[in-house]
Amino acid sequence: MAVARTPVGLREFVGPRTRVIELAGGLVVPGFQDSHVHAPFAGRDRRQLSLKGLAGQGAYLDAIAAYAAAHPSRPWLLGGGWALEHFPRGLPRKEDLDRIVPARPVLLFNQDLHTAWLNSAALAAAGISKDSPDPPHGRIERDPATGEPTGALHEGAAYRVAEEIAPQPDRAEWEASILNAQDHLHSLGVTAWQDAWVTPATQAAYETLAAEGRLTARVVGALWWDRHRGQDQITDLLARREHGLGVTAPQGQLGSGFHPTSVKIMADGVLENFTGALLDPYLDGCGGRTGNRGMSYLDAESLASAVTALDRHGFQVHLHAIGDRAVRDSLNAIARARAAHGPSRGRHHIAHLQVVQPADRPRFAELGVVANCQAFWAQSAPARDCLTIPYLGRERSALQFPFASLAASGARLAMGSDWAVTTANPLEQIEVAVTRVSPDDRTSAPFLPEERLSLDDAFDAFTSGSAYVNHDDLAGDLSPGRRADLVLLDTDVFAPDFTADGTVPVADARVRLTVAAGSVVHTDGL
Repeated sequence: MAVARTPVGLREFVGPRTRVIELAGGLVVPGFQDSHVHAPFAGRDRRQLSLKGLAGQGAYLDAIAAYAAAHPSRPWLLGGGWALEHFPRGLPRKEDLDRIVPARPVLLFNQDLHTAWLNSAALAAAGISKDSPDPPHGRIERDPATGEPTGALHEGAAYRVAEEIAPQPDRAEWEASILNAQDHLHSLGVTAWQDAWVTPATQAAYETLAAEGRLTARVVGALWWDRHRGQDQITDLLARREHGLGVTAPQGQLGSGFHPTSVKIMADGVLENFTGALLDPYLDGCGGRTGNRGMSYLDAESLASAVTALDRHGFQVHLHAIGDRAVRDSLNAIARARAAHGPSRGRHHIAHLQVVQPADRPRFAELGVVANCQAFWAQSAPARDCLTIPYLGRERSALQFPFASLAASGARLAMGSDWAVTTANPLEQIEVAVTRVSPDDRTSAPFLPEERLSLDDAFDAFTSGSAYVNHDDLAGDLSPGRRADLVLLDTDVFAPDFTADGTVPVADARVRLTVAAGSVVHTDGL
């Protein structure tokens, strides 16, 4: 990776109006690019009820009660951030919410946005009762004795309430949410990102901000593929791409703007609620096999047909694939497109990659598919220890997040946070990629340590790797002719004495300055 520790060769460019910053022991790195983030939703989370970082059900309920008291006029209480491990089997119940907010609907998503917690008022508003069938690609948790909904909704069942029943943000709210997220991301050194879930409403907000010069990051938009529709939606996606690319930033604002050139397809769900798509069935937690292999949101033929059609129209395809069946189906779909059209300039990528079979790992390089890694997940965590590993079994559990194996097979790596699912801080994510240990508990045992990346490879993935995914050929490293996307760290994390004690505490470094396209967008005490 190209980094800069000393201003060699730069003094000759210093003039009377040049601001020179001296930070002894610091390090300049390329601007980070996040290849998978949900900025509008994360910014909105920061502006409403957030349960992130709270320790357990009692703390959650206290925070919900306080928020309800502070906002008596809000018709719905919306937010999220709760963790599965704080509830039996990862399932909260409506009765706990009913005791503190009995009259107004409450809808709270968990950290990974695949399960929602509702009170009785919200279930009633959505018309969900014991007689309600599970919707396509979703599940209503029910009391085994009575059949009544318990208050937990998964996947499509939760999204229907969020998108069709609960109040929707207006344009001004989406704009404010994106700006909130942008400020946070800039403070962490992120100068560009790919938004992994762009709706017509969030696209309109991005376009307004870009046209007004308030979008200081470069953003690629992955337009959401509606799995309930067919290929007729491609006409709409083409129109949205054309409209978005026609929006220009103000003159002189180089490198920023909104580029809706990707399409996001969900191949499956997540393992924690048994919707991640597996080749072999989930176990029952005690070693026995079940009949459940998870959910494929598009069957293999429909997925291949969709990817091939999008490739023909010049879209990049951004695939969510958690389970090994979803990963294989996604690779097969891209192989079908490649066979039909030849090598693509789309730079297609598959995100998450929690369980990847060894036979599929070389196919990333063979097909030119980028492995889009969410590195912060590659550590031991309560939800994984309790709700994933017992249901995968020992052999499949050893296949999780195989970043080093993918790199060794020749795959190009990119990195994305999936914020607000987990931290947006690239330095925390890079540390986990290198150590497979949480920065909050560096004495814990590493999670599958054979899959650790080198520090160089991890930085490359979060800079040049993600820039490649974003078709941003003017960023990603520090070399002549590149756009001035720069980050100044207070610590040289590559210095030999930084890791002298055997740890790699990258997350302890601080971002002191962020420059996007030559403009200072964040400063910390300089």
